[in-house]
Amino acid sequence: MGTIRRVVATAQNGLEVVRLGGLETGLTTSPFEVVERSPMYRLRRYFPDTDAAEAGPPIVLVPPMMMSADVYDVTRDQGAVGILHDMGIDPWVVDFGSPDSEVGGWDRNLADHVIAISEIIDQVRTHTGRDVHLSGYSQGGMFAYQAAAYRRSRNIASLVTFGSPVDTLAGLPFGIPAGFASDAADFLADHVFNRLAVSGWMARTGFQLLDPVKTLKSRVDFLRQLHDREALLPREQQRRFLASDGWVAWSGPAVAELLKQFIAHNRMMTGGFVIKDQVVSLAELTCPVVAFVGEVDDIGQPAAVRGIRRAAPRARVFESTLRAGHFGLVVGSSAAIHTWPTAGQWVLWNEGLGARPSNVSLMRYEQNLGRESGVSISDRVIHTVASVAEVGVGVGKGISDFASGALRGTVELSGEATRALPRLARLDQIQPHTQISLSRLLAEQRRKAPNGECFLFDNCVHTYEAVNQRIDNVVRGLIQSGVRPAARVGVVMHTRPSALVAIAALSRLGAVAVLLPPGREVRTVLRRNGVERIVTDPENLDSVITTGMQILVLGGGDLRSLAVDPSADVVDLEQIDPDAVSLPGWYRPDSGVARELAFIICSESNGHWEMKRITNYRWALSAFGTASAADLDRGDTVYCLAPLHHSSSLLAAIGGALAGGSRLALTRGLDPERFDEEVHRYGVTVVSYTWTMMREIIDVDSIALDGSHPVRLFIGSGMPQGLWRRTTERFSPAKVLEFYASTEGDVVLANVAGVKVGAKGRPLPGSAEVRLAGFDPTTGRLLEDEQGFIKECPDEEVGLLLGRAGVHAEVSGGAIRGIFAAGDAWIPTDYLFRRDADGDYWLVDHKKTVIATPRGPVFTQPIVDALVSLGRVDLAVAYGVEVGGVALAVAAFTLLDGRVPRVAEISDALGVLPLELRPDIVHVVADIPLGSSYRPCAEGLRAGGLPKPGTRVWYLDRVSRQYKRLTKAVAADLREVSADAGHSAVT
Repeated sequence: MGTIRRVVATAQNGLEVVRLGGLETGLTTSPFEVVERSPMYRLRRYFPDTDAAEAGPPIVLVPPMMMSADVYDVTRDQGAVGILHDMGIDPWVVDFGSPDSEVGGWDRNLADHVIAISEIIDQVRTHTGRDVHLSGYSQGGMFAYQAAAYRRSRNIASLVTFGSPVDTLAGLPFGIPAGFASDAADFLADHVFNRLAVSGWMARTGFQLLDPVKTLKSRVDFLRQLHDREALLPREQQRRFLASDGWVAWSGPAVAELLKQFIAHNRMMTGGFVIKDQVVSLAELTCPVVAFVGEVDDIGQPAAVRGIRRAAPRARVFESTLRAGHFGLVVGSSAAIHTWPTAGQWVLWNEGLGARPSNVSLMRYEQNLGRESGVSISDRVIHTVASVAEVGVGVGKGISDFASGALRGTVELSGEATRALPRLARLDQIQPHTQISLSRLLAEQRRKAPNGECFLFDNCVHTYEAVNQRIDNVVRGLIQSGVRPAARVGVVMHTRPSALVAIAALSRLGAVAVLLPPGREVRTVLRRNGVERIVTDPENLDSVITTGMQILVLGGGDLRSLAVDPSADVVDLEQIDPDAVSLPGWYRPDSGVARELAFIICSESNGHWEMKRITNYRWALSAFGTASAADLDRGDTVYCLAPLHHSSSLLAAIGGALAGGSRLALTRGLDPERFDEEVHRYGVTVVSYTWTMMREIIDVDSIALDGSHPVRLFIGSGMPQGLWRRTTERFSPAKVLEFYASTEGDVVLANVAGVKVGAKGRPLPGSAEVRLAGFDPTTGRLLEDEQGFIKECPDEEVGLLLGRAGVHAEVSGGAIRGIFAAGDAWIPTDYLFRRDADGDYWLVDHKKTVIATPRGPVFTQPIVDALVSLGRVDLAVAYGVEVGGVALAVAAFTLLDGRVPRVAEISDALGVLPLELRPDIVHVVADIPLGSSYRPCAEGLRAGGLPKPGTRVWYLDRVSRQYKRLTKAVAADLREVSADAGHSAVT
């Protein structure tokens, strides 16, 4: 009879499941009222009949995009809203509905959800008069983080999240390699979810497949107990919700944006995600945060969830852990016993109405280094071994985990090569007649991703489509003003979007942009370069109008006016209607070829103007070389710290970002507080610099560099060795990628490994072959061997750097032949180098700044490098001072912390140099002037002559080989000896 009753009960219950989708439990859900309604959401207030005075602190619960809002109210007694209400908290739930049943639902994107939550916070605060505790499960928690960051924590009392990943690449399901996941997410966003949405059944099936063992076990358990109605009823509501009722569709644009911003680019972690053209970072969160962590959660893995600790360094971040999977965090008995009572206690504690929950503690964050998953092997085994044994499956998953681990290294290692090889191959294919230019590369990026983020400025995002349209409009204005291809046009502008557009528009037109720093007297250098008109911004108009040239004003929008003399030749480009300009027959956009001159970069150095003439090929070489050396890709944001008129910005930052498809970030100037804010907000991964620029950042105590920054690399040229070390220490684990690019020819050196501090590195692939030629700094002549060829320097010998003249360099001119072999062609640079035994090149001096002493040439850079190796030295320069017709080598340095190094330390530091290459005099100075590019300048010190004797001035005693204090008597002897040497040299 028992068996018959079991069969009958099974049949009856099975029939009920087939007819009704599940067993009737008789359980009720909590009452609610829809308080606010919009096409994006309905805002539910639960237990609306509660007296307002007794409602308690409000909490807004946000569901994931693919899950019904009922996830917070599966049953009255075990659901979130019921438990929280019983604890004296006022629960509100966001109901996004299902896109397939809402007007415009399939067009929703990620930002629509974040903006909706921000609106809801305002509405709840209006209804209650209190700040809101914002909470979310899984992706709903990600929405909560994003909305709170978007509002900069305004009116948010705290954040409560459940299994919400932040560092999405730290703990991917099944140990999927981060590089593979990033590339796959990019592909899916660009080619699949831009056309396809995810239906409710697809979402349900996908999540069940993430843990097939548990899914199969739950179904087997249900079938085995189908005869026992009483055993099934307590979990029936939960089973029905997860099996069918709880899933809703995803809109394609929202899925694509999720994949693009938070999987491919991981911008929850790095910062710089975009909400309605506004750049946002979790680093701006300041409210308290508690994250619930499932120890065996394979979707919101612990490592990924704990990423909030590093992503939000200004917030106090707590965690509460429980042994549960992803769904068990919010639904079921564990959630009813642990999650929701703890969440309620957290809210009350933050309101000052109770103690901190005992199972809530400050979050620990350990960077995920080389681990397969955020879930430990032991936790995973303990959680699943019983299930595997019971249903006899799971072997396949174990094999796939092992395989993914074995392949991870291969996938990650090949990623960089996959990105670099096409760039280098393209460089190799460029011929003098090949069409290549800055504007052409920008247009290519627009065709690939018109809505992609081209650059950031003042917290706003400018897409490739918008930037290209602006460039085309400016081109029409330039044509209307008489600019033609190959015309040289001065650009005197501060860093701003219009400056970048002006440079790109001249490139598109085929004109030459002559870039000059604002605030200088530029008439002479403009005339010297054949410039007849200048593009400037309103701020620099007064300083350039005195040149008497035609002035084209760009920037500030078309609503501003210019107060200028009517007789001046000034054209306001903003007032030209581009649609009214007829394009001439000669105009071909982006027609510049490799051999043509593209830019002339003018800069002041030691009181003299230097001109760098950059062809389109030379620019492309730096652009693709930088992208390859820095491994730039679409996940990077390159921060252009240097002004746009500097070669570091034009060649490395802008060029590298365009060649790598990376996002560019422009800033108004070098300001430490702005730097700190924008690096976190934009999610900057690469920072460009020049010379001592980073000194202005790291020497400011108010800037908190606690390791939470997203920066991985600094790229630029001229960074002193001491500053290099301080920068990598303050921004650990970031590295420095130091470049040297010759003004002449196609020589580009890069210290890619970054191990040898101060080295310029080795030639970049695609750049010119280099050699060191014997050179006499005194006469300025190359040294010949017995056969009349130029002597080639061996390792560790100082020589003049030469670059082999390729086809591009020969077209540009300047090559000399018969250097090392008959018929060869090389282009000399102006710099002296030495090459170490490993093949790395070290800058020694400019050939014009070598100090010609009676004992032989003294090189300045080794002296500077030796002095800045002292921990108390900030900046250093070396220069020559004539005394009695003889040059003495003098070194000056400033102090880092006000403490003067001991004379023995100075002797030891300079003792690494041969005696004849050490400076005669060393002294401490209060300040070393910096040029417009932050390059230390010795001109003022040289003009001051020999330092006066004092306690901070030392001379080299060549007998003891030590430095000693310079007294008046010793100074007099020096002058006398120098005069005698000068007289002897004359006679």
